[in-house]
Amino acid sequence: MSDQIGNPNATFSGSGSGSGTNVASIAESVAESGPDFDALRAACETRLNASGQLAGSGGPGAEAGTHCAGTFDGWLCWPDTAVGTSAYELCPDFITGFDPARYAHKECGLDGEWFKHPLTNKTWSNYTTCVNLEDLNWRHTVNLISEVGYGTSLLAILLSLAILGYFKSLKCARITLHMNLFASFAANNSLWLVWYLLVMPNSELLHQSPMRCVALHITLHYFLLSNYSWMLCEGFYLHTVLVAAFISEKRLVKWLIAFGWGSPAIVIFVYSMARGLGGTPEDNRHCWMNQTNYQNILMVPVCISMFLNLLFLCNIVRVVLLKLNAPASIQGSCGPSRTVLQAFRATLLLVPLLGLQYILTPFRPAPKHPWENTYEIISAFTASFQGLCVAILFCFCNGEVIAQMKRKWRMMCFSNRPRTNSYTATQVSFF
Repeated sequence: MSDQIGNPNATFSGSGSGSGTNVASIAESVAESGPDFDALRAACETRLNASGQLAGSGGPGAEAGTHCAGTFDGWLCWPDTAVGTSAYELCPDFITGFDPARYAHKECGLDGEWFKHPLTNKTWSNYTTCVNLEDLNWRHTVNLISEVGYGTSLLAILLSLAILGYFKSLKCARITLHMNLFASFAANNSLWLVWYLLVMPNSELLHQSPMRCVALHITLHYFLLSNYSWMLCEGFYLHTVLVAAFISEKRLVKWLIAFGWGSPAIVIFVYSMARGLGGTPEDNRHCWMNQTNYQNILMVPVCISMFLNLLFLCNIVRVVLLKLNAPASIQGSCGPSRTVLQAFRATLLLVPLLGLQYILTPFRPAPKHPWENTYEIISAFTASFQGLCVAILFCFCNGEVIAQMKRKWRMMCFSNRPRTNSYTATQVSFF
């Protein structure tokens, strides 16, 4: 009744993972999380019976060798087809990477038999046309931008952590917050690279959607949320230092560390429980990579964090302007320090940058829209190169870090110079 979908050992070009995908294994894995294939087979039998085209029976008045008998190949139902022609059916919509508006085809040979793949001599349906290769190449380009961005950001962040950890003279409350922010970005960028390099190319893993893959999704989004919680901590710290007259920075840092790592854990727990227990099978397919309404649970705290940071920064601007416009005698005693102003400028630049993709989310173009590709490029750049921007603004352009690097460089150059003995000639005059 049911012939095989292509060659189990042949490659399937045009799927989301490119060539080399095992079609039979995909079909088996899709059956675990996709539609009811028994129901599809039964519907196909009903359709073929109704038209007298059930495999092996032939249609009314049909002669042997004049047609290929209708059959179900595991994905689609194929009707009786005259010899020397091809049958066309709309591509299935339950296969990742397939365009349901495109057509698959199945060739009927002159001998009245369906085309068999030359490598295995088994009946084969051609689903390679179901993939829009132009769109597939475009998606690969967007993924490449993300991979390069996350890789570059990870290297910059790790270098920043090494620099801040090496110079003990930089140890202070503000640098401690910077290092926690860098750590969240390093973890997030590392997990995104794992996602793009190991999960996305593996169609079988996406279809099976095992718990380890879902756990990666949850952990990845925990560190994504922690990026924004630590940016909020940076803004709150600057606001408190500039506005509050007396504050215990040591105690403040402890509270901020608890908030920076603890609040994302609460949000991600609510998100994972809501989606895991209340999500439909469609919501929880493909390692939870599909966009669903549950994403709002993650977007709301991010937007709140951005809004609060903007409020903090607006008030910081007001306070800084008041102090800068104060008389010189007052400025000397209560004016903002140069390092605090540098951190403020860096935070002011980063807040809109870090939230750009969330600001643009409501304006996401519809599929096939002329601006869709532009939107995808902007999203890929802003999301993947955030870590690089954080490293540049908070470390590489930090005046204290630059001063320490110059001092270290001068010490290294001086220590490598050969020492020469110096003598002082003393002339004694009696007149």
